[in-house]
Amino acid sequence: MRIVRFEHQGRIQFGTRRDDHVTPFAGVAGGSFTALLAALADGAHVPQATPIPQAQVSLLPPVPLTGKIICIGLNYADHAREGGHPIPTYPAVFLRTATSLVGHGQPLVRPALSERFDYEAELAVVIGRTAHRVRAADALHHVAGYSCFNDGSIRDFQRKSTQWTMGKNFDRSGSVGPELVTPDELPSGVDNLRIAARLNGETLQDGSTREMIFPVADLIETLSAVMTLEPGDVIATGTPAGVGFARTPPRFMEAGDLIEIEIEGIGILANTIVDEAPDAAEQESHRP
Repeated sequence: MRIVRFEHQGRIQFGTRRDDHVTPFAGVAGGSFTALLAALADGAHVPQATPIPQAQVSLLPPVPLTGKIICIGLNYADHAREGGHPIPTYPAVFLRTATSLVGHGQPLVRPALSERFDYEAELAVVIGRTAHRVRAADALHHVAGYSCFNDGSIRDFQRKSTQWTMGKNFDRSGSVGPELVTPDELPSGVDNLRIAARLNGETLQDGSTREMIFPVADLIETLSAVMTLEPGDVIATGTPAGVGFARTPPRFMEAGDLIEIEIEGIGILANTIVDEAPDAAEQESHRP
C-alpha cells in the first residue's frame, strides 16, 4: 500500500494517491498514525471516502513527526571518502527536529545566515512496532514502511563543531515524502534500490541502497539496543556520493531551484527552494 498524509480544508487525514487525486481513509481519526496502524492491522480493509483533486490538498510528511527523527551519517563508503572521512565501523548517529522538515511539494527554505545549502538523498524507514533490543534477523518486522528523505544541510553550520546538529536543523531545510510505501510493495530489506538526487533536472547523486555500510536491519538492531524505537519514529539511513559540497566547484541549492529525490519503487520527493524572508532574518538578529 502507498499511504499519503495530507491537509484539506484545515483537516489532516491519511489516504492513498493515484494519478492527480487523493482518496482519504474513512474512520481514521485526526491523522493519528497509531489509529492508522490499528486500522491496517492484520490486513484489515480501511474504507475510503470520496477522492479529492491533489491540487486541493497539501501533502505533509507521511507520518506525524512527533517521535524521534534519527539520522545516520556516512553510511555509504563513497560519500565518506568524498568528505575525507574514514569508513565508519559503527553508525554515526544524530537527530533532526520536526520543525526542520516539510512534505512533498512544500518549499525548502535557504536561511539568510548561509549560502551553503546542500542536498542529501536518503531512504527513510518508519517504525510500525515498538522495538527494544531486537536482533537484525527480526528487525524488519518492526517496519511500517519506507519513504524518500532529503537531509538538507547547511554545511558551514554543520562544521562549526564536532556535532552536526546545528547544520542539520534549520527550519524547513529538509523534507520527507511523498508517500509511505509498505514493505509488501518492495523487495525484502530494500537492499538494492536505486537512489538519486536531481537538481533542476541534472542527476547529481546516483547510487543504490546495496552500498549501505549498515543495512536497515542492522541499523534497527544497533539503535534499538540503546533506545526504544516507537511507532512513527523515522530513521534516515544516509546518503550516497555526489553531494554539493564535494563537487568541483561546489554546488549548492539556491532560490528557484527544484530538488528531486527519487528512490526506485518508492517515488519522487520534490521541493522548490526559496530564500528566508528578510523580515524573519531581521527579527532573529535582534532577538535578546
